[in-house]
Amino acid sequence: MAWLSLLLFLPWFAVMAALYWWFPRHPRHRARTVYDTAMLVLALLVSIGLMHWGYRIGAAEMDADSLWRQILAVLYAYGGFLAVMVLALLLRPRVLYRA
Repeated sequence: MAWLSLLLFLPWFAVMAALYWWFPRHPRHRARTVYDTAMLVLALLVSIGLMHWGYRIGAAEMDADSLWRQILAVLYAYGGFLAVMVLALLLRPRVLYRA
């Protein structure tokens, strides 16, 4: 049931990924395409991992409601996705223009 949080946030992740991919428009070369693809895949994998971790933490709380599992899963998944995207944006100029 942890996958429900990813399903609900997948459209928002797609919007953020599209904005990351398209801006800035130039320069667009092979190194940037590879870097952007790798960062988007990493963001998705980190988001999935943290989603499951958040779901398990929510399930471990005995006095919490069953909805709390989904809330923690969404919060962890969103935080992980955003953290990777922010780091990717900050590191993009250093990685691409150094080569």
